[in-house]
Amino acid sequence: MHSSGSKGIEDGAAIVTAREALKDVAFGSLAGMFSEVFEYPFDLAKVRLQAQMLTPAVNGQMRFTGPLDCLKQTWRDEGFKGLYRGLPAPLVGSMAETAALFFAYSSFQNVIRAYSFQQHPSETSLELSIPQLGLAAAGAGFATSFILTPIELVKCKMQVQMMNTHTSAHIPPIHTTLKPIKKIVQAAIAPNSSPRAHLSTLISSGSRAEVEAFRKRLPGPFAILKTTIQDHGVRGLWLGHTGTILRETGGTASWFAVKEYLASALKSRRLGEGIPGELLPWESAVSGALSGGACVLALYPADTVKSAIQTEEELRPHSKTKQVVQRTTSFWRTAARMYQMHGVKGLYAGCGMTVARAVPSSGLVFVVYDGLNAWFG
Repeated sequence: MHSSGSKGIEDGAAIVTAREALKDVAFGSLAGMFSEVFEYPFDLAKVRLQAQMLTPAVNGQMRFTGPLDCLKQTWRDEGFKGLYRGLPAPLVGSMAETAALFFAYSSFQNVIRAYSFQQHPSETSLELSIPQLGLAAAGAGFATSFILTPIELVKCKMQVQMMNTHTSAHIPPIHTTLKPIKKIVQAAIAPNSSPRAHLSTLISSGSRAEVEAFRKRLPGPFAILKTTIQDHGVRGLWLGHTGTILRETGGTASWFAVKEYLASALKSRRLGEGIPGELLPWESAVSGALSGGACVLALYPADTVKSAIQTEEELRPHSKTKQVVQRTTSFWRTAARMYQMHGVKGLYAGCGMTVARAVPSSGLVFVVYDGLNAWFG
């Protein structure tokens, strides 16, 4: 983290050197990779809980009653692989996102320092205040959101493929318990049948081989990208972008500002006020962990609406998909509809588990990033 101006502020202070940029990209990528592998099953459950907010309940019951129930059903129906379904895209995305965040954060800090130096040229060393750091972080989140939306679009679509609820008229929906009728199962895996239309039959039949065969026929990340562009044009890759902007701008500002404040407080308590020194690993972990919770809570409803928009097409019959998407892709209209259906509680679907996994995950990110900075700095 480059929160203090330890060097004199010069005319080129707004420019990030190649070495600094490389460090931010490399260290951010590694931190993002470790955290994504750790938190992915919990993120999958969060997206599925959010996605069901726009699907009709059966007999007044939602398919998943909570995060643990979602993880349990995923493990039962899809096995270990199911918990990491769609991981490659978000793994690459998390590395790119974290690298971009730290790089943009450093860049915006330098811009703010340069501007502050112009206003106060007598200052030879300028440490940014917490509000200034929050502003730099908000700018970093805004910029990174443009990279993140297409990645999350693919991730979210893949995460809900195995929970599709629409079926043909002859096959009960996934919420109901199906009797193991062999003929129905055979019909469900017929060569010309639609994979998305018969998932409930396969899962309910209890045959792991049949479920695995079905899973292999589902589209991968590149197929999803191709279909999205064909159906909606390149702009379709930024479906739900309003939610990403809100979440990343506000969430990232909270993430870095809280982390910097807590890290500074912990270091000052150990070394004394204003005395330079590196953070200890546990200080990075604690400040990073608490900032992760703050990041999630900052604008969580925006993420819920974004996930619902990005997955609604996957949970609708093909014949109705385009009509429905065109009618409901407005961020605010979708938010209002979710509020009418489920109230405030629906806008915070999966929030508890998301905070629970963000705390250790964020701590891990900063332990890795700060540790690498200290080691190679």
